[in-house]
Amino acid sequence: MGGSNFRPHMSDLLRRYTADVPPRLLAALALGLGFVLFLTVDQMHWWQLKPDYAFGWLVPAFVIYLVHERWPQLRDALHTAGPSPLPGWLEAIVSTLAGLTLAGGLGLFLLGAFYRAGSGATQPGSLVLAAGFSGTLLGMVYFNVPAGRIEAGRFATGWRADARLRAAALFLFPALIWIVSAPLVTAVENAISLFLLRKVVTVVFTVFSVLGYPLVQEGNVLLLPRGSVGVADACSGIRSLTGCLFAGSFLAAVFLDRLWKKTLLVVLALVLAFLTNLLRSLFLTGWAYAYGSEAIEGKLHDATGFAVLGLTVIGLFLLLPFFNATNWQRWLDLDPGTPAAAKE
Repeated sequence: MGGSNFRPHMSDLLRRYTADVPPRLLAALALGLGFVLFLTVDQMHWWQLKPDYAFGWLVPAFVIYLVHERWPQLRDALHTAGPSPLPGWLEAIVSTLAGLTLAGGLGLFLLGAFYRAGSGATQPGSLVLAAGFSGTLLGMVYFNVPAGRIEAGRFATGWRADARLRAAALFLFPALIWIVSAPLVTAVENAISLFLLRKVVTVVFTVFSVLGYPLVQEGNVLLLPRGSVGVADACSGIRSLTGCLFAGSFLAAVFLDRLWKKTLLVVLALVLAFLTNLLRSLFLTGWAYAYGSEAIEGKLHDATGFAVLGLTVIGLFLLLPFFNATNWQRWLDLDPGTPAAAKE
C-alpha cells in the first residue's frame, strides 16, 4: 500500500518540476546530475581524509536546496518574449565564450575521468574534474535555454533580461562550489599555507614584542620561555580558509541579490578567516607563553580552530543586513529600480 501511494506522489512531483521545461534542458540537467554523482563519489575520499574539507559533505545537500529554490526563477527565464536584449555583436561574443566554456569543460572533465581511472583518487584529478564540471554545466544550461527576453518585470533590464545568461547565472553556485570542495594541488596548497604562516608569525612576533613580551623568531617558529610555537601549533589558517570560503559562497548565493554583493561577501569571508585565525594564533601563543607550549595541544588547539569558522560565519551573518540596505541599491546598483528581493 505504501509503495502504491508513493508512486503517484513522485509522478506529481516530477510533473510539477518538468512542466513547461524544454526536454533538451531536462536532458542537460539530467546529464549534469550524473556528473554530480560522479563528483560526489570522487570527492568523498578527500572529505573523509582531510579534516579541512569535511564541509564537503554539505555541498550536495546545499546544491540540491539552491536548485530547488531557484527552479521558479529558471521557469521564468524559459518564458521568453521577443529577441534577446543584447546587441547582436555582444550576443555573438557571449555565445562564443559560452561555447569555449562548454568545450573546455567537457575536455577537462574527460581528462580528469581518465586520470582517475588510471591513478585513482588524486588531488590534481579531483580539481580538474570539478573545474571541468563547472564549465560543462554552465555551458549546457546556456545553450539549452531558448534565446529571448525574460518576461518577468524584475529582470527587464541589462544582462538579467537575457534568458540564457539569467539561467546560467542561477547555476553559478551549483557549478562552481565543487571547485571549493575539491582539494587544492599540493604545491599550491603548500605555497598558500607558507605565505599565510609567514604573515601570521610576523604579526604575532610584532604584537608580543610591542607589548613587552620577549620572543625569538626563527623562520616560522617562535621560541618562548616555556617552549616553542611553530607550524604544528600556530596553524597558517589554510584549513579555516576553505571552510570560510564555502560558508561565504553559500550565504552570498542564498541571501544576496547582486553579483558585486556576492563577490564582496566572498572576499570578506576570506579576510575574516585570516583575521580570526590571527586572533586564534595570538591567543594560542599567549596561552603557550603563560603555561607552556604543551598546553595548547589537543582539545584547545582544535576548539579554537572550530571557533575561527564559527566567528567568521557569525561575522558574515552580521554583514548581511548591511549588504541588503536600500541605500546601497541607490548608490551602487546599475539597475536601482530592480527590487532587492529578487535573488540571483
